[in-house]
Amino acid sequence: MTPGTPTVRDFEALVEPLRLRRDVEFLAAKPRSRRRTPDAMERAESYVGEELTSAGWQVERQPFDLGWKWGSTDRHGHRALALKPRLHRRLRGTNLIASPAGAHTCSTVLIGAHLDSVSGSPGADDNASGVAVVLETARLLSRLEVVPPVTLAIFDMEELGLIGARHAARELSRSRRVAGMICLESVGYYKDVRGSQKLPAGFSAAFPRVSAAVKTDGLRGNFALVVHRRSSTAAARSWQRAAAATSVSLPSLLLRDPRPDGLLGMLIGLAVPPAQHLGRSDHAPFWNRRVPALMVTDTANFRNPHYHQPTDLPDTLDFQRLAAVAAATAATAISWPTECYCQ
Repeated sequence: MTPGTPTVRDFEALVEPLRLRRDVEFLAAKPRSRRRTPDAMERAESYVGEELTSAGWQVERQPFDLGWKWGSTDRHGHRALALKPRLHRRLRGTNLIASPAGAHTCSTVLIGAHLDSVSGSPGADDNASGVAVVLETARLLSRLEVVPPVTLAIFDMEELGLIGARHAARELSRSRRVAGMICLESVGYYKDVRGSQKLPAGFSAAFPRVSAAVKTDGLRGNFALVVHRRSSTAAARSWQRAAAATSVSLPSLLLRDPRPDGLLGMLIGLAVPPAQHLGRSDHAPFWNRRVPALMVTDTANFRNPHYHQPTDLPDTLDFQRLAAVAAATAATAISWPTECYCQ
């Protein structure tokens, strides 16, 4: 890579859609669950760890053993699992945390995705696509002369109620200052067909600007949605600019969650069910700990008919646009607001 600060086009030139497909095909060979299909989960975890290590990252397995945790069921079905509450008696899983060689002691930007899928679904979009982008981002950043202060996370048990991310948010806050977080959640399904995008009930009233933009374009599911809060507005705009600068047609829409970070925002979400859709992935535990975070998504069940189904297969994904997601994510990681980095 040329000296100086790379552009998103520099990153895009290095991304290989076929390599992303290889990653997704390996991960989505079978459903992945620590409890239901432990062999497949261990196979996927080993693959991710080896790929990160090959890219020059130091990988740490962080097991957890938790008791009596509220979460959700991981039974497959088209309904969002956040709306299927369950109290778990005991959960034992493992997160993977990767840092650059000679890791920085200052604040870090975290890029993460969950590895598990629901019962019965190979989870190509949800969420092998997100993990593949993390792996490709690792490869891209390793090409830099100096790797920026970035930490990569592969979370376990997202489908059981963000269990791995909740544990990671707590543990990482003890060992380093997480200045920001990018969550990649179902980022590979795009359709240019009119009417392929659906809107949640009450969405038009709550978010009229974004709703109008989607309707004006004929409800086409061809965009990435970047969910953020006030604290992560600058990073969300950075991701949007980077995606727009790629050679692939990947429009993106910014959706600001009006809730504040911290406990109050979490309580408002419990009291206002529609707001739960904005916190349905691994960024939410970081919001709850006042870490500026954003989620990049293709909107999952509001677009993808294969969501949580046995048909969530690699051939349904758009790997050219997935490559653009990876380039935009790498570019955002190195251009995160400067106050996030030590001086």
